[in-house]
Amino acid sequence: MIQIFVTGGTFDKEYNFVTGQLFFKDSNLPEMLERGRCTLDISVRTLMMVDSLEITAQDRENIAHNCRRSDTNQILITHGTDTMVATAEYLAKADIRDKTIVLTGAMIPYAFGSSSDGFFNLGSALGFVQALPPGVYVAMNGRYFTWDSVRKNRSTGYFEAI
Repeated sequence: MIQIFVTGGTFDKEYNFVTGQLFFKDSNLPEMLERGRCTLDISVRTLMMVDSLEITAQDRENIAHNCRRSDTNQILITHGTDTMVATAEYLAKADIRDKTIVLTGAMIPYAFGSSSDGFFNLGSALGFVQALPPGVYVAMNGRYFTWDSVRKNRSTGYFEAI
């Protein structure tokens, strides 16, 4: 089984057409998995719905705690892109053994439709979490990176190896 932990981020933001603001309602993951005709054995659990710029040390410990307690060794975490690498580093140093943990997100909300990269990133991350050895990874733009060899290029909007 693959455990998916939802933490929020652009992945799950909705758009208020009246005010022009982005906000959180419910996770888009169940709809995305259904729309993608996913047949994997998956459990989805929402841990929080926050912008990654607002994630605290307590939030990161909550994520790590849930990873440690998970009965599965394949964990996917949806996360905002701004601090995804920081959370990946935290998890890598959190003494979580024998688990493959993949963090993914989106630059454009899934609610924006075909312009969102969320659907593609989710599918890629599901493949990576099944194929990679234990460790902590970031999966974005069709690529995976180890937690300590990736950064978000704020000029291009892509994740890249360092």
